[in-house]
Amino acid sequence: MSKQKDNHWSNYALRIIVSTASHPLEYAKVLIQIGHEPIPPRPTKTFFGKPALKLPNIFEYVKHIKSVDGFTGCYRGLVPKVCGNLASAVASQKMIEHMEFDKEETIEELDELEEEKKKELFIKSVKKDLVSRVTAIIVSHPFHVITIRMMAQFVGREAKYNGIFGSVVEIYRENGIKGFFSGLVPRILGDVISLILASTLAYAVNTYVFEEKELQMYTSATMSFIASAITYPFQVVSNCMAVTGSGLQAGSPPYMPIYSSWIDCWSDLSRRNQLKRGSSLLVRYYVGPQIVISGRAVPVGPGPKDQIMTLSY
Repeated sequence: MSKQKDNHWSNYALRIIVSTASHPLEYAKVLIQIGHEPIPPRPTKTFFGKPALKLPNIFEYVKHIKSVDGFTGCYRGLVPKVCGNLASAVASQKMIEHMEFDKEETIEELDELEEEKKKELFIKSVKKDLVSRVTAIIVSHPFHVITIRMMAQFVGREAKYNGIFGSVVEIYRENGIKGFFSGLVPRILGDVISLILASTLAYAVNTYVFEEKELQMYTSATMSFIASAITYPFQVVSNCMAVTGSGLQAGSPPYMPIYSSWIDCWSDLSRRNQLKRGSSLLVRYYVGPQIVISGRAVPVGPGPKDQIMTLSY
C-alpha cells in the first residue's frame, strides 16, 4: 500500500514537471484559441503555390509573449493550472479506489477469454474511465477557469485576476457561482466523446485488424490522437466560454461576442470557420476575409493597428 502511494506521488510530481515545462506553449495556444492574434500575418504561398497569409507559429508567439512580459510572463497562470492538475489527479484516483471493478486481466489472460467476456471487460473499463475522468474535470474546472482568465489578461493588459484567492473573489463578483463552471459542458462533452471514440476504435482495431501484439501497443496512442483531433473544437469553445463575460477585454466586444451559451459560441465560431484555431501550431494560415493584390494575399479590414481585433474573426 505504501509503495502504491509512493507511485501516486511520483506521478503527481511528474505531472507538475511536465505542466511547468510545457506551460509557455499552452499559454500561447490558449491565446490563439480565444482569438488573439497580436502579430499581423505575412504574405506567403501554400504548398500548392496559392497566395496565403501566414500567422506566427507557436514558438514565434511565445517569443512575442516573452518580449512583452519577460521570461516570467510566459508562466502566467501556472500556479492555478498546477493546482487544477493535482486536484484532477487526486479526485480521479480517489474515485477509482471507491469504485468496485473486477481485477484487470493481463494481455495474456485477455487473449484466452471468449469474445463476449472481452466485450464485458471493455465496457467496464470504459465506464470506469468515464466516471473518473468526469469527476476529475468537475473538481478541477474552477482552477481551469482561473488559469484561462489569467492568461486572457494578456490581451487587454489587465490585472483583475491576480492569485488564486483574488481570482476566486473576482469570478464570484463577475459571474457568481456559475462563473467557476464556465465552459464546463463543452469540456466534459469533448472529453467523454474523445474517450469513447478512442477506446472503441482501439478495441475494434486490436480485435479485428491487428493480431500482432507489437502493433497493438501503438493502437491506443494513435486512436487517442485521432479522437483528440476530432473533438478539438470542444476545447476551443470551452476556453472561449471561460473568458466571455469575464469583464476582460479578451471576453468582450469587439474582441469576442458575449455568448449566451456554449451552443451560441459554437455556432458563431463555426460560421466564421474558427472552431479549429490553434490546432495547427507550426504552420498557421489566416482564414479570415482577404483579397489578392498583385499575387499577394492581403487581409480585409482596417489598418495594421486594428488587426488584433479583425484577425480573430
